[in-house]
Amino acid sequence: MNRTVQRLGASLACAMAFASAASAADKPQIDTGDTAWLLVATVLVLMMNIPGLALFYAGMVRKKNVLATAVQAFAVAALVTVLWFVVGYSLAFTDGGALNGVLGSLSRAFGKGLLGSVHELAKTVPENVFLMYQATFAVITPAIIAGAFAERMKFSAMMWFMGLWLLFVYVPVAHWVWGGGFLGAAGVLDFAGGLVVHLNAGIAALVCCLVIGKRQGYGQEYMAPHNLVLTLIGTSLLWVGWFGFNAGSALASGELAGSAMLNTHIAAAVAALVWMAIEWAARGKPSVLGILTGAVAGLGTITPAAGYVEPWAALVIGILAGAVCYWASVILKNRLGYDDSLDVFGVHGVGGILGSILVGVFATRAINDVAKGQAVGLVDGNGGQILTQLYGVAAIALFCAVATWVILKVVDVAVGLRVTRDEETEGLDTALHGERVQ
Repeated sequence: MNRTVQRLGASLACAMAFASAASAADKPQIDTGDTAWLLVATVLVLMMNIPGLALFYAGMVRKKNVLATAVQAFAVAALVTVLWFVVGYSLAFTDGGALNGVLGSLSRAFGKGLLGSVHELAKTVPENVFLMYQATFAVITPAIIAGAFAERMKFSAMMWFMGLWLLFVYVPVAHWVWGGGFLGAAGVLDFAGGLVVHLNAGIAALVCCLVIGKRQGYGQEYMAPHNLVLTLIGTSLLWVGWFGFNAGSALASGELAGSAMLNTHIAAAVAALVWMAIEWAARGKPSVLGILTGAVAGLGTITPAAGYVEPWAALVIGILAGAVCYWASVILKNRLGYDDSLDVFGVHGVGGILGSILVGVFATRAINDVAKGQAVGLVDGNGGQILTQLYGVAAIALFCAVATWVILKVVDVAVGLRVTRDEETEGLDTALHGERVQ
């Protein structure tokens, strides 16, 4: 009898141990190091927008518009965070079933089902951390656009535009490239947002410039930045925060994150020097704004390639970023005559296009074996990746341009896009917010 009881007890213990082991195997294997890094990266990317982008833009406008410009980044951060939590993340990063090629589902709306889960893109990190990290990308992308229409859009129109643009442009594009959509399935590569963030924002910025029109006195009045110290501080915060943007996109604290961080730093430094050198040669003096803008151009251009290329390629990308973005922001803009107040298209749009194409040239499996042992970019022997990247650029640029134009027209009919002539002359700080910098 005792032996029978002992055998039954042993069998029960084995069964319980087996069930416990199976249950443990089913649970996500969270890595505390990866989680800690992504938490830090999330803070760094949020810092890029507030205070980084807010100060970067605020220093470049005229004094009468500094508060109105800075608060746009802050207000967008609040608005987009809510929309992202409620529905944006779910539509961007879940399986949409029959519609998965173009959009996700509502399975994670309002944060449903996050606890105890991981996302397939970041299997060692809790999904609520991944959601928060992606929220910072969603926040800064529409905020970048605001630099194009600085000093002339209504605050109410800006809020409506940003909310609609996030839901109808950013969310679908993020899903297409990162969330299981048709561009990712086609092999389009975008490590940290050259397509999803910079190209997307840059094309939207250009459309905004064309639809809203030029500032009063553009080309005749003196519109120099009122405080480049603010812009320098903002640029510095952007540069540091960009390590969270690019190295954080490895979604783990390993060698790939290290490569992305190194490449980011090299490209930013080289592009800053190249822009400065070109301006020095052309104008006789190296401007503060020039070297700052060059750094941002390098940061934006390396973003899609940061986790795919070797350091020598990052140096080449930095050289090209400084030269090409200078041409787009200074020469092309003047020839075409559009008023992109803070050079969003010239820096982010052109930089995003350039960097995304260069991924097809310089991506290598030595850094990121994304093709599972096969050649990745031209340097590996796969020249076809350039065509794949061009396909991604064209698809997103066309969709973003059309969708942005439609949203602007809807907002214009609903609330009006532009401030009155008197309000623009007075300045948006007092006209829209009843406050001003002393």
